Amino acid sequence: MTENEKKAVISSAKTALGIEFGSTNIKAVLTALDGTVLATGNYGWENRLEDGIWTYHLDDIWAGLAGCYGDLKDNVKQKYSLSLTKIGCIGISAMMHGYLAFDKEMKLLHPFETWRNTDTQAAADELTELFNFNIPQRWSIAHLYQRMLDGESHVTKIDRVFTLDAYVHFALTGEFVTGVGDASGMFPQKFGDYDQEMVDKFDALAGKTYKGFSLRKIFPKVLLAGQDAGNLTKAGALLLDPSGELEAGIPFAPPEGDAGTGMVATNAIRKYTGNTSAGTSTFAMLVLDKPLSKPYRELDMVTTPTGYPVAMAHANNGTTDINKWMDLFAGVIALYNGAPVVEGSEKGRKSALAAEDSERGRKSASAAGSSEAGRKSASADDIDMGRLFTTLFKASTSGAADCGGLVTYGYYSGEGITGLNEGRPLMVKSPDSDMSVQNFVRSLVYGSLASVKIGMDILLKDEGARCDAMTGHGGLFKTPGVAQQYLADALDAPVRVMETASEGGPWGMALLAAYRLDSGEKSLEDWLDGIFKNMNSTVCPPTKEGAAGFASYISHYKDALAVERTAVDVVKW
Repeated sequence: MTENEKKAVISSAKTALGIEFGSTNIKAVLTALDGTVLATGNYGWENRLEDGIWTYHLDDIWAGLAGCYGDLKDNVKQKYSLSLTKIGCIGISAMMHGYLAFDKEMKLLHPFETWRNTDTQAAADELTELFNFNIPQRWSIAHLYQRMLDGESHVTKIDRVFTLDAYVHFALTGEFVTGVGDASGMFPQKFGDYDQEMVDKFDALAGKTYKGFSLRKIFPKVLLAGQDAGNLTKAGALLLDPSGELEAGIPFAPPEGDAGTGMVATNAIRKYTGNTSAGTSTFAMLVLDKPLSKPYRELDMVTTPTGYPVAMAHANNGTTDINKWMDLFAGVIALYNGAPVVEGSEKGRKSALAAEDSERGRKSASAAGSSEAGRKSASADDIDMGRLFTTLFKASTSGAADCGGLVTYGYYSGEGITGLNEGRPLMVKSPDSDMSVQNFVRSLVYGSLASVKIGMDILLKDEGARCDAMTGHGGLFKTPGVAQQYLADALDAPVRVMETASEGGPWGMALLAAYRLDSGEKSLEDWLDGIFKNMNSTVCPPTKEGAAGFASYISHYKDALAVERTAVDVVKW
């Protein structure tokens, strides 16, 4: 598509906009209806640990939404000399699960609890037994029932419970709905709706204490991909664009969780296809042709945006620890180049994994290092983080296949797959371990995939699930052939990465918005095949040495989990 063609598409509003609230970055992707990326926007944000709860304030949400859209709008103006006033269709996505409870006046009744919280063990265990269906601690129903078990007074005042994307969608459109994929992280699904038998069981359980309780009254209505999810209101338009330039009336696609947008972004919604999304959390999903033989606490059962069953190995902890170490390496380089690291400089830098395509605001290390004077004045903020990630990731490929005996747990929060309600970042090594830079970085990447491998081993080996294609996406896969190869070795299966891998979920949400306008009579599966038919991609098959090395790493990883558990008990500062 030429620049003039892109301008014509934007001017005629034959566009789709996906906005996804990730854990550390809010990203907007504006596309043509054929998926061509026209412009992007970014806004960095961070969750807070307050009184033991991982949370965001409501003000953070609205500042982030407006900031992200504003960055997109500025980019459109800069690239095309156009003011963005109308869009064909919009879709909102966010990290799944969590708990946002409001009363009738839309007053927040309890701090927003994100997917990262693991304070719902008792509720998750009891509901899993009641339903004979795995209810993870992250799920909205586990959060709600834990509040009931704890006897919290706000429960009697609840009028609506949201996930983050459903809440933002409601504020923009006034529609209390969510997509089926997102809803599957709130409560078990069947035939594209909440499982009525389980709803009845929960209503009876809650009704023992809360007379007349009805889950369907407080949980959003479930919609399938392509269905009408409302239109942008005037108040909603001002939340997106406080300047008032954005027109109201724009149609919306059903909001979706990041699992669903990841499936769409990798064209992994048909049976036997799967995808792995690697970010602050990491998860691998596989579309099934039949239910699992029994519930597994290590595996979530969610759905595609069209309602088909999906098994998901979800790790709460993904790339956070990699980012922290890369910041440390940047500081070491700055010190070596003769300048002290500015205190607090990490706060002002975006992670190359969280905002991998945002080159604005980053100085090039090559420019800073082009002369001795430049090197002497360098600080950690002068380091080209993208170059640093790429350099070290590539170097890791010459490390030992088993990481030389190094094992890394990037546990900044609890990890359900390995049975931990809290986490402590930790590296374990023996006196004989080979502590090279290559092995160290390789262990960081392996560690970000380790919990997912444990879950997927159950699915592929114990259940014998069929996997015809696995696709990786997210910033971890930006360096060609590195994390992609490690994942192939971990799963002992070929892994594909597409040219759009770094666009990830927000691009997937934009595709769902485009499908809302452009589906015709086609199913989402058939429509996506048309979008992806000419998409460039690379495939890495597993290697015998790599698969054996990752298997050895996982054996050490499982053995040393006792050390991680002890660290949780001992390290309280």
